[in-house]
Amino acid sequence: QVQLVESGGGLVRPGGSLRLSCAASGSIHRINVMSWYRQAPGKQRELVAGTSSGGGITYSDSAKGRFTISRDNGQNTIYLQMNSLNPEDTAVYYCYLEDNRGHHWGQGTQVTVSS
Repeated sequence: QVQLVESGGGLVRPGGSLRLSCAASGSIHRINVMSWYRQAPGKQRELVAGTSSGGGITYSDSAKGRFTISRDNGQNTIYLQMNSLNPEDTAVYYCYLEDNRGHHWGQGTQVTVSS
């Protein structure tokens, strides 16, 4: 069983920054992808940023230039540095991991951007 634990969410003012962390543990078999998704109220879950085992990185259009995803392979941990946050970034942010055995989700961390 794989466990994903997110942290770092919270309340921040527009223009502020937050850094999310996701630590993976358990029976992990050859990670292919680790990503961040988010889901705002009344909306579908969407990809924010992702990393692949080959070193590839992808960002959503809304994240480009503001968010940075990074990965500590030795610790099976990914981070999401989020800058210039705006109210539209308010959502529950989920960590996602795909390994050779399947797909795994964290429980999510709330990010609220409000003045």
